[in-house]
Amino acid sequence: MTTVNPAQLVARVWSLAHVLRNDGVGYGDYLEQITFLLFLKMAGEMKGQPDAPEVPEAYSWGQLNALTGTDLEIQYRRTLEELAREPGLLGVIFRKAQSKINDPATLRRVVTLIDQQQWSGLPFDVKGEIYEGLLQKNAEDVKGGAGQYFTPRPLIDAMVEVMQPRPGETIADPACGTAGFLLAAREYIVRHYQLDPDEREDLRERTFYGADIVDSVVRLAAMNMFLHGIGGQATPVERVDSLAQPPSRAVDIVLANPPFGVKGALVDLDDEGNAVRQQQTYSRTDFIAKTSNKQLNFLQHILSMVKVGGRAAVVVPDGVLFEGGAGEMIRRRLLRDCNLHTILRLPTGIFYKPGVKANVLFFERGPSGEEFRTSAVWVYDLRTNKHFTLKTRPLRADDLRDFVAAYSADNPSARKEGERFKKFTLNELLARDKLSLDIFWLRDDSLEEGSDLPAPGILAAEIVESLEAALEEFREVASELEQPAAIA
Repeated sequence: MTTVNPAQLVARVWSLAHVLRNDGVGYGDYLEQITFLLFLKMAGEMKGQPDAPEVPEAYSWGQLNALTGTDLEIQYRRTLEELAREPGLLGVIFRKAQSKINDPATLRRVVTLIDQQQWSGLPFDVKGEIYEGLLQKNAEDVKGGAGQYFTPRPLIDAMVEVMQPRPGETIADPACGTAGFLLAAREYIVRHYQLDPDEREDLRERTFYGADIVDSVVRLAAMNMFLHGIGGQATPVERVDSLAQPPSRAVDIVLANPPFGVKGALVDLDDEGNAVRQQQTYSRTDFIAKTSNKQLNFLQHILSMVKVGGRAAVVVPDGVLFEGGAGEMIRRRLLRDCNLHTILRLPTGIFYKPGVKANVLFFERGPSGEEFRTSAVWVYDLRTNKHFTLKTRPLRADDLRDFVAAYSADNPSARKEGERFKKFTLNELLARDKLSLDIFWLRDDSLEEGSDLPAPGILAAEIVESLEAALEEFREVASELEQPAAIA
């Protein structure tokens, strides 16, 4: 067996994606096949260990690796079908699994590549780094990858750093994507605390909970957490529509970036078997507002998830801060039931979906009542006169260093106003039209004729991003117009 560093191994494993691309296998499909095969290989290596996944011998790595040609292809298909019926972690990893590698010779090449590495002997952090490298490669394939499920890692790390998760706390993400927030929280706890055996077991088995509605994404999240030593026979990630019903548990911390887009969509089939999209609202007793705005519903859901005394950091688009009607009702509840102490205005150009204008809300849950729990909101503006693009000027940890320092997580009473950090009292917020929290005060230099324009390359990238965002909005509008009337 050979050993290489994570970057080299990612490059080796990913190099086959280009070969498969020519055979009609997209990057996302390739990542799924790697997930299936890597899981089987690791389960074979771990056989006999207490936390080893229990793969039936008939569908083990040894059975698969011994075959070639058509026999290998048939065995692989049968393995995916049978393991999808298993309970626990196996059922999550292989749910609705299908072979997308139709050439037996190509499948043999991928199996051989996976078999050359002793995976279970690698430390959890190294295995996780390798897999996250593959996830990142897939996300960068904007047209066909999973970029829509990604939050920039520097932003995740900054959010976790100021939230300061502790051993023994329960941490959840109701729209977990590939589990980036949960694993960053794990990394923070491991790095900052000397854990005893009981705390390590608690971290592995009882600390985290994640949910997502997309089967393929839940699969990636479950695998990502497994490779980081989270879970065993079971997994803390489940495939569920988080908005469909009240949360089954209250948690200490929620870290989340709910999916972008305005309308909740329910995919169904018409009488002729064609897929249709319908607007969807949720009737829940714990929701104070009925709306089809997905982000507003996720915010309501998170308010129900966080236990009294718990805290949350949630990425939301600008509309959540200023939309009237249901939006105003939910913001009022947020200010009343929680201490919404900080808003981080995010720059554009940092997400894979172009043109997104988003913010992070930081709040602590208080007991419900008539009195407002929020006395003042601090707003940090990381957007005005900041220029980022995914390729030429990506968001980096240094870009968030001043925000982390200004947040002053260890001593919030020591916060001081600065050029980009301002305090707004509750009375000032209540006086704003529709209780808008879309607050800004810095002069936007791009609005001043001919002054302080960004470099031509950045300016061109921003123009392209704006055009792509506009096209995406037109597509959404056209799609909505083509759909039947909304349902309640």
